[in-house]
Amino acid sequence: MERITSETQIALDLELDPPGTPACTLQVDHPFLGHLLAQLQRHGRLGLRAEAKGDVQVDVHHLAEDLGIALGQALDRALGDRTGVARYGHGIVPMDETLAEVVLDLSGRPHLAFSPEQLGIQGEVHGFTAYHLREFLRGLCNHGRLTLHVRLLAGSEIHHVCEAISKALALALRQAVAVTSEELPSTKGRL
Repeated sequence: MERITSETQIALDLELDPPGTPACTLQVDHPFLGHLLAQLQRHGRLGLRAEAKGDVQVDVHHLAEDLGIALGQALDRALGDRTGVARYGHGIVPMDETLAEVVLDLSGRPHLAFSPEQLGIQGEVHGFTAYHLREFLRGLCNHGRLTLHVRLLAGSEIHHVCEAISKALALALRQAVAVTSEELPSTKGRL
């Protein structure tokens, strides 16, 4: 996928079930956002290549949102009509004082429920906050056409919160994209 705007330039390749050891090549203008993508790739066992430049001197918002959009578009394209996938996934990850839970449904219906925002998690890592993570996930949901629930069960340190959420998302995504049958996982006959 490519996404080029006046604020960002993104090229992204995604493999859901790569042979052998999944490849990861990330060149992201914001180091912490790149770190979160690396967690998603490693723990989701995805093949991921991303070159992402943005106006981070203004704010990381545009880059986070557009990376979520590009990743969502790549996921949607990789899933095709979603025949055979497990559809649902769940991940729960501890990281020191933090405990994050992510549940997702490749339903075709975009929705994001994001509890860290409701808890008022404060702090930043190189300008990256829980707000920026929410915008990344919103782009992923809207363009990947998935329902995503993110709950923070414990934690307050922003680095650990964001990283645990990324790892839990990786585990949930790995489950949901696994091919488990030859049928469409819906009684409606369409996702």
